[in-house]
Amino acid sequence: MISAPILEFDNDQRAILEPRQRWTEGEAPRKTVLCFFQDVLQHLANEGKIKPVHALNSEIGANPIYLVEWEGQTLAVTHPGVGAPLAAGFLEELISMGMQQFVVCGGCGVLVHEIASEHVVVVAEAVRDEGTSYHYLPAARSVSAAPVVTSAIEGVLQSREVPYVIGKSWTTDALYRETERKRAARVAEGCSVVEMEAAALFAVAQFRRVDIGQVVYAGDLVVPEGWDRRGWNERFPVREMLFWLAVEGCAAIPAGIGYNRAR
Repeated sequence: MISAPILEFDNDQRAILEPRQRWTEGEAPRKTVLCFFQDVLQHLANEGKIKPVHALNSEIGANPIYLVEWEGQTLAVTHPGVGAPLAAGFLEELISMGMQQFVVCGGCGVLVHEIASEHVVVVAEAVRDEGTSYHYLPAARSVSAAPVVTSAIEGVLQSREVPYVIGKSWTTDALYRETERKRAARVAEGCSVVEMEAAALFAVAQFRRVDIGQVVYAGDLVVPEGWDRRGWNERFPVREMLFWLAVEGCAAIPAGIGYNRAR
């Protein structure tokens, strides 16, 4: 039997390198939207609807952290980075600043024909077919979002009469290794969408005792008949709409319950 290093989970809460980012503008917002839509963030920044106040840094450059106001609440907003390792690292740094409740908004690939382009999916669970989550939780098939965040997102979608489905996602590191057999196996275990970060983000959140949930819109179609791009990243109106729904959902998360109060 092969002994894979990725299955050697270490539950030591201390690591040699720990995230030690500091918020320099007083106290950091407790609520944060992680938005994968760089076009939306740039547009809103240009319009002055979100204000840059800080940044996360990596070898790809500075990643701005913005503030946004929603009905008397101040929330942080930033791009989470693409791919599980970078997204997990950025989330770690945001948590070290004092942020505790997160809503992620982005796009996804679709594994089943029934989900039309632009349809909204609330990701409640993600299959762990990536590497990062195994450094935060013992090996398991999947990991779940925080129910308190999922409920807040659903409440906003229902109040705004936005059609949506609750979905299980396939999180994979390798977008060019989504084979027919793997796709069929994931559909058989209940996955309807595919993306690259949810399992890692959910795992980091559980390990660090913070709350996170995710909402996405249906993008490209990943089916045996062939890949259909469906112009998924050229749909600015739905991307901006989803951002504001995520902001409203994040603001709606009640304080005082969730992973970060269950130590």
